[in-house]
Amino acid sequence: MQAAFLPDRGVVKVSGDDAKTFLNGLLTVDVGKMQPGAARYGALLAPQGKIVSDFIVYEALETDGGGFLIDCPLALAGTLVDKFKFYKLRAKVAADDLSATLGILAVWDGTPPDSEFGPGYADPRLPALGHRIILPRNAAADAATELGADIADAEAYDAHRIALGVPRGGADFAYGDTFPHEADMDQLGGVDFDKGCYVGQEVVSRIEHRANARTRVLPIAYDEFAPASGLDVVAGEKPLGTLGSTANGLGLALLRIDRVADALAAGTPITAGGIAIHPKKPAWARFDLPGVPS
Repeated sequence: MQAAFLPDRGVVKVSGDDAKTFLNGLLTVDVGKMQPGAARYGALLAPQGKIVSDFIVYEALETDGGGFLIDCPLALAGTLVDKFKFYKLRAKVAADDLSATLGILAVWDGTPPDSEFGPGYADPRLPALGHRIILPRNAAADAATELGADIADAEAYDAHRIALGVPRGGADFAYGDTFPHEADMDQLGGVDFDKGCYVGQEVVSRIEHRANARTRVLPIAYDEFAPASGLDVVAGEKPLGTLGSTANGLGLALLRIDRVADALAAGTPITAGGIAIHPKKPAWARFDLPGVPS
């Protein structure tokens, strides 16, 4: 079992009598169906349907103070608090950025026991991603010892995530410029299509019902040294998208899936910075990707 502290993650707490109904009216995930001790993957969207931030929402037990703890990108924790305060109107809700004191420990390649350092939960996106623990930022090493896990660095966890084909915001897609389908949130349990209204719902529902997500984050493999993140991905002279994170011969890229299929059918090499890359269909994906190997 391995454990790594994720320094790029923060924690926002939303509490108060109206916290559940308030969040349920904003987020892509059905918070109304959650129970204390459970975690769900979701996002706050702009009215135009693009991702402001994605995150994991954990409903805290009453013994841990209740409310909702949001495992989010550290750089966007303050933005989330501001957005929640903007939307709260007269709701009995408080939103606080706890990132100065709390952070996230990722644990994988094994099932950790309960930790005395903070609440833990299975990663709701994909079982193979493992578990996460919300804990004091200075307690990661002690928590790993308590769990019997080998302490690793954040790069080791990132390589694990990349090998599973799971996107990370800010690395594999841009916040403020990406729809949930493009970031594969619809495939990873991040959008509940049966819940009531939330910010940006009309656009997301339209993409789902018309099945017209033309761009998605896809896993890729490369044979040489790693191309630099942010490079344009092309087939001949035709742009296909942008390369994201890479590790150990694998990576992720935000690509036009119709153009990928056309390039593969025509036998046109797909490259980034002159290095050949090979798009794949994620093993967990439910969408059709004709001509693209799994």
